[in-house]
Amino acid sequence: MKIKIGTRASPLALAQTEIIAREILKFYPNAEISMIKIKTSGDKNMAPFSSDPAGIKGLFTLELENALLNHEIDFAVHSLKDLPANINKNLPIVAYSRRADVRDALVGGGDLIGSSSLRRRLQLEKIFPEKKIIPVRGNINTRLEKLDAGNFSGLVLAVAGLERLGLENKITKIFEVDEILPAPGQGILACQGRADEDYFYLDRVNDENSKICALAERSFSRALNAGCNVPVGAYAFINENVLTLSGLYIDEATKKFYRGSLSGDVREAEEIGKNLAKEIFS
Repeated sequence: MKIKIGTRASPLALAQTEIIAREILKFYPNAEISMIKIKTSGDKNMAPFSSDPAGIKGLFTLELENALLNHEIDFAVHSLKDLPANINKNLPIVAYSRRADVRDALVGGGDLIGSSSLRRRLQLEKIFPEKKIIPVRGNINTRLEKLDAGNFSGLVLAVAGLERLGLENKITKIFEVDEILPAPGQGILACQGRADEDYFYLDRVNDENSKICALAERSFSRALNAGCNVPVGAYAFINENVLTLSGLYIDEATKKFYRGSLSGDVREAEEIGKNLAKEIFS
């Protein structure tokens, strides 16, 4: 069995793809797996294109989706938080990894903190009103290089990404989810494939709890039309078949926070997401 996995070429993307490849090989040790590195528009240019309806997120997935449509790869691996809430129905998510640490972390410290995410920056402004929070671009390694170069004194990144790169020793502080609500899907790896194919070899990769939580979080984001760089956070967890979803929308202009939580049966994950989006504005 030969499997071609599409991935971005960044160190984190490659590390994440290797996680999925290792899981497949546990159950299909004779599989021949190759990783096809694809440079995306987002890797070439971090500025959002007005012609891209999915905004910055879409810039990290378009070329991978084209490779799927052209049968150049069998499936693609993404950080789920990088996938737009609305994706091509012909290119569904066919497996969700077991969720890694969902939280965000501070590397370094001081009075000048960098973050690539508007969601993080606005929440950080509430936590550290005395500090200056500034945007920073690039993959994790590039951002850490900018930190080392003195462009800023602190940097906020996802714990999962740091751990996957073996950089957890750089963490100064971990923010709990009630301090910084993570991005929808944070900590989950998504395998995106073609709707007409059998991905039996991903059955053991797929984690049902991750899938259910992701459906709720992405439904919440989708209900808010949260494309591009809209500051939205969402986090769901399951306890005895009850799903609890916390959601956050921040009005960038007024800095007003709209947040709430809602619980329900795990079978109603997407409805819970939609209903929470309505409730936080009521």
